[in-house]
Amino acid sequence: MRADGRQGKDKDGRDSRMNEKDFFNEKQETKKASFVCPHCRERNDYDVRWLTRTKKSTAPRGANEMDRARFAKSRDYMVRVDDMVACPGCRRRFEIPMSQSVVFI
Repeated sequence: MRADGRQGKDKDGRDSRMNEKDFFNEKQETKKASFVCPHCRERNDYDVRWLTRTKKSTAPRGANEMDRARFAKSRDYMVRVDDMVACPGCRRRFEIPMSQSVVFI
């Protein structure tokens, strides 16, 4: 609880916890993946976009003890941006058949 009686809020009334984006540097990458189109049954290589989040070297300024503990436990990871790809043969879109949308590096 804060000195002014509000829990977890700063002087402007906003949530005082750090956002996840404060801990990571973000970069978009494109990786090749091979899938079979469920419509025409052809195997092709597709460009799949990923958002790579790498941990910053130090905890951000203004972080409290709880934020520093979260920062210490955090690690680099990638999040898949694309959910669907288009087949170049039949030009139909299909969902990426991988269930994995987050990958720890």
